[in-house]
Amino acid sequence: MKLVVAIVQDKDAGRILQALVKKDFRATRLASTGGFLREGNTTLLVGVEEDQVEEVVALIGELGCSREKLVTPLSAVGGPMDSYVPYPVEVTVGGATIFVLPVEQYHRF
Repeated sequence: MKLVVAIVQDKDAGRILQALVKKDFRATRLASTGGFLREGNTTLLVGVEEDQVEEVVALIGELGCSREKLVTPLSAVGGPMDSYVPYPVEVTVGGATIFVLPVEQYHRF
């Protein structure tokens, strides 16, 4: 048995969960926050058999879209504010970060 831990953007989480449920996979949804943009993410926990890992990873990868977004960088802490003019920067956000972990024991009550 394996545990698939997928960190996806909130905008993609609903579509991914619907697709997982449609294919009879059970998933737990956890709210999380990204470190770079400090925006909401969703962490999905999916327990699957070893032969199902590729299917789950492919499904999440297909629906976890990356997109371009304009962000305004924060000023440096302690730096002079009068000389700092923040200009929006285009960054790629979204996609999915997926970890596959071995499961030593599994209990369902």
